[in-house]
Amino acid sequence: MGKIRSMNKPPRPITTPCIKVCIVDGASGLCLGCFRTLSEIGGWGRLEEDARTAIMADLPSRKSKISPEKLGLA
Repeated sequence: MGKIRSMNKPPRPITTPCIKVCIVDGASGLCLGCFRTLSEIGGWGRLEEDARTAIMADLPSRKSKISPEKLGLA
């Protein structure tokens, strides 16, 4: 007989940069809250952990692609 996986273990939570400010900037294609693209947001749960980690590492640099006025910084 093969090993039986424990069904009592809850799934590991998925790390997300979402801050519940879901407004996509038309010029950059990035969310004004988390700086992800719509395809990244839509596929987030299906991405491998290393892919999510790589995207999250890139998010701070994406902020510069959005006009400061749209972020309330000007």
